[in-house]
Amino acid sequence: MAETDPPTTAEIQENLDILWLLLGAYLVFFMQCGFALLEAGSVRAKNTKNILLKNVLDACLGAFIWWFMGFPIALGDSSGKFAGGKDFFMMDLTKEVNNNPTYFATWMFQWAFAATTATIVSGAVAERCKFVAYLAYTTALTAFIYPVVVHWAWSSEGWLSAWVDEKKQPFLKANGFMDFAGSGVVHMTGGAAALMGSIFLGPRTGRFTPTGSVVDMPGHSTVLAALGTFILWFGWYGFNPVSTLEFKYMGHAARVAVTTTLAAATGGCTTLAVHVALKNPPDVFPALNGILAGLVSITGPCPVVEPWAAAFIGFVGGFVYYGSSTLLKKLQIDDPLDAAPVHFFCGIWGVLSAGLFAEKSYTSSVYGKDEDSYGAFMGGGGKQLGNQIIGVLAITGWVCFTCSIVFGSLKALKLLRVNAEDEELGLDSSHHGGDAYNFEAGRGKTVS
Repeated sequence: MAETDPPTTAEIQENLDILWLLLGAYLVFFMQCGFALLEAGSVRAKNTKNILLKNVLDACLGAFIWWFMGFPIALGDSSGKFAGGKDFFMMDLTKEVNNNPTYFATWMFQWAFAATTATIVSGAVAERCKFVAYLAYTTALTAFIYPVVVHWAWSSEGWLSAWVDEKKQPFLKANGFMDFAGSGVVHMTGGAAALMGSIFLGPRTGRFTPTGSVVDMPGHSTVLAALGTFILWFGWYGFNPVSTLEFKYMGHAARVAVTTTLAAATGGCTTLAVHVALKNPPDVFPALNGILAGLVSITGPCPVVEPWAAAFIGFVGGFVYYGSSTLLKKLQIDDPLDAAPVHFFCGIWGVLSAGLFAEKSYTSSVYGKDEDSYGAFMGGGGKQLGNQIIGVLAITGWVCFTCSIVFGSLKALKLLRVNAEDEELGLDSSHHGGDAYNFEAGRGKTVS
């Protein structure tokens, strides 16, 4: 590269911001490895290749879709409050990049979030969904459904957004819709899509008896699931702290790392305790899902709550997860990974908890639009909680409506579910050329 003058302080700060976003993007993208291991370990061995291929394509296909359509709708410049509409295929970048050199780093960081949203759904529809149906729903989710929610809540023009220009007030007043790293935007969206997919697909064959009793269908590898969960927990330190977006907010990032840790730990302990209290033996999977429940619950309120509140949010998140998981089984809705209980229901709790426990000074320093609107339980009145409720209803309505169209259309066209014979054989053998595990090869040949 040609020699240039030494960088100015402003240029150094800008480069640190870019580095911060890229590190966050890499950490969040590494969560795809965690999802792959968790989902592979949580399904039966005969469906391992199927679930892994979906995780691979969530990254590959998701990047292409995010490039040509997802990001422009989510964060492309637009005066509209519903959706963006610029830089499709990155074709109109000159002005954008000159005015905002962090453009590419922002694109990377947001792509990693989009991939996470799509991956949530694959666990809920595991073991009985046609591959063409996966391609259809993940395209719709990444190209349009999720980007619209991002635009609403995280763009400077969205009607839910707290991040409007300094001279403007949020459309909802108070501090807008406070969802810092995506309890609602990411996890409720992915979880609601997962719930609709589970409902339209119906349960796996043999999952429920004629009397409604649940037949256990355990995953084939607790080791893979546990390792995947630890990787997800690690990746969450990119998800939450790096959502500060700029290097100068390291104080906020450090606090977010602590609240994230406390909620995860408390969620895991609480869920395991509830499981054992209901006269079940101590098991790994309840603890793993409890950790994820705590992480999802704290994702939205992470920068605005005290450490004690973060621990309490994780504690309640454990109950929310366990209760919603039990409810879905009572309703005979089969979600092999408990994606909807973890992401949708705990995502709702995370959004609402910001309106309940947001501390005044933290809320002012992070959002700063209305210093009198913060957590209802902290003395801030009900305005902010009202905004949070509106956000929950809007995201739920939008995602459930659009996903009903997607999954309903696929079901009507008989493109949604594999036939009973293929399901019994396993999707690896019936759809992907053979099993993931070749045990015969490891035995070697017998010498006579």
